[in-house]
Amino acid sequence: MKKLIFATIVLLVSFALNAQPPAGNADKGDTYGSKVKSKGAIPLAEVVSQLERVSSLPETKITAKIVEVCPNKGCWLKLELPDGKQATVKMKDYGFFVPLAAKGKTVVIEGQASIKTVSVKELRHFAEDAKKSKAEIDAITQPKTEVNILAKGIVVVS
Repeated sequence: MKKLIFATIVLLVSFALNAQPPAGNADKGDTYGSKVKSKGAIPLAEVVSQLERVSSLPETKITAKIVEVCPNKGCWLKLELPDGKQATVKMKDYGFFVPLAAKGKTVVIEGQASIKTVSVKELRHFAEDAKKSKAEIDAITQPKTEVNILAKGIVVVS
């Protein structure tokens, strides 16, 4: 019985620890996921221009500024677009997370970019993760088309 209780406690503690963004300062050169070299990265604005002609791009290196990090796990990012909108980054296979300290940093992301219609359910999930108010969450009633990046690796460049 003691072993069962101990195993349950260990399991609960591990879940609690995993439900946090990773610690760290997101310093220049820090990488998350696969190793990424910044050479050859193109600005996010250029990627958006390319996505106006095609719905998705093959694996690309993209440079952008992070404006928001999922406060629950660091499992998604929002990137700044020139028109004031934002692009969403998700981590491939939910395989890595980014610390909250990455907010405001410029990064190079290696991954696939596409235009995606995001469902109301998913938009509400992002709003809940971002700790938006119930009124803000309830106000989400329409799907949204946005730039989406599935990242396999991220490196902080400044």
